[in-house]
Amino acid sequence: MKTRNTSSLILRTISLIFIFAAAALILFQLVNYSRDRNNYPAGMTIGGIAVGGTNAQLASERVLLVYTQPIETHYAGEIIHITPAQIGFSVDIESMLAAADLARTTSSFWGGFWDSLWNRARPAGEIPLRASLNTEQLAFYLESEIAARYDKPSSAAQPIAGSVIFEKGQPGQELNISRATLLIEDALRSPTNRSVTLAYQETAPARPTIDNLEILLKQIIELSEFDGVINLYLSDLQNAQEVHFALDNGEELSVDPIDVAITASSTIKIPIMLSNFIHLGTPDERSTGFMEDVFSQSDNAAADNLMLEIDFDRGPLIVSDDMQALGLENTFMAGFFCSPAAPCPLLRRYTTPANQRTDIFTNPDDYNQTTSSDIGMLLTDIYQCAESGGGALIATFPAELTQENCLQMIEFMEQDKFGSLIQAGLPDGTKVAHKHGFIPDRFGVVHDISDVGIVYTPGGDFVLAIYTYHPVQGIWGEVNPLFVELTQAIYNYFNLIGA
Repeated sequence: MKTRNTSSLILRTISLIFIFAAAALILFQLVNYSRDRNNYPAGMTIGGIAVGGTNAQLASERVLLVYTQPIETHYAGEIIHITPAQIGFSVDIESMLAAADLARTTSSFWGGFWDSLWNRARPAGEIPLRASLNTEQLAFYLESEIAARYDKPSSAAQPIAGSVIFEKGQPGQELNISRATLLIEDALRSPTNRSVTLAYQETAPARPTIDNLEILLKQIIELSEFDGVINLYLSDLQNAQEVHFALDNGEELSVDPIDVAITASSTIKIPIMLSNFIHLGTPDERSTGFMEDVFSQSDNAAADNLMLEIDFDRGPLIVSDDMQALGLENTFMAGFFCSPAAPCPLLRRYTTPANQRTDIFTNPDDYNQTTSSDIGMLLTDIYQCAESGGGALIATFPAELTQENCLQMIEFMEQDKFGSLIQAGLPDGTKVAHKHGFIPDRFGVVHDISDVGIVYTPGGDFVLAIYTYHPVQGIWGEVNPLFVELTQAIYNYFNLIGA
């Protein structure tokens, strides 16, 4: 009987020991779990940074330690370290910690405890990076601190003195800011790849300034030793930039005014053609024949017929009125051409600002006069009308002219195949709508030589008007090469042809 009681007591004691041990173990595990519950579970990441087993403070320090470190940028052979704060990058650590806390406490306390007790893994969670970037601040930094310091500007082509060509410029290197913004943002948001090579784009050599072209043109004239008067007008039809100057025996005339009254000779046939379109509309077969003879043969009789069609008595004066309406106050036709043997009467004597100058004299013809800028601007008007159906011609004569009319005018001017002067300075096949002119005096001596036209080139279209006068004689073997070299230099400028 005593033996049974003793065995029972031992069993009870052992059971109590196991119970107390189990309770102690559970209590121990409960304490550990309570402590671990304040930390993030193993495997948890915040912004790609492992934070398992850490509390919020340590996790915050780990994340910020990575994302506040400078990124390394490579550009133009330089290494540039950029602090995220410099370019407006900030990490929203509070928001990410809140998300991590929420992920850590998704299960109940006791549910989590039993998972821990039975060694069932708790969900780790991956909290994505939450950050913001001030792209305007970044762009400003790229422009002011990187591009401004390390970009390599292109160098413009420069004219070569004593020639008609240009020394080629060098290409430049320019930071591609839009691409750099994307690359840097990727690096800022990466916990491991914090280095980036910035992209750049090559910039083409710039065209020399039109002022440099003007200097080259004057050098060409100086080297030619032409000792007469030369008046040149050039208009860039892409941007309306102009070169306009006049030289007398190598000396530049006063800047204001530049225009010199000069005999228009056959270049006045461009205004005659225009007036015929204004007053008679699209030419019929007869008028078309006259216009073709005017430009293909420079036929004075055909030009007279075009003015006779406008008005039998006042045709030349109407041409002059049309030029006045366009604001070309130095251009007029004061009588018919007729012939040197049987000259027509002067219908009117014109006084213009250009022919009233006293500082220079070119003995301009009382019958027809112009200036390089007048004819140059008229050609510009015809070009604009033909290209877009707008400009001064259409604005001045809206009911009389059409774009198709202006295209026809250019086709007529293309029939001038003289082959010298401006045309000789252009590559074969270049489209040029022009009219040349020269006229001998009663002794057969030529003093005035001119050529004006619209030149179409791959690098840009331009208007060029050149008038020369020599008081003794315009020697063809000297003047023609001068026109050729000036035209070559201008063509090379627009098409960047150089050494």
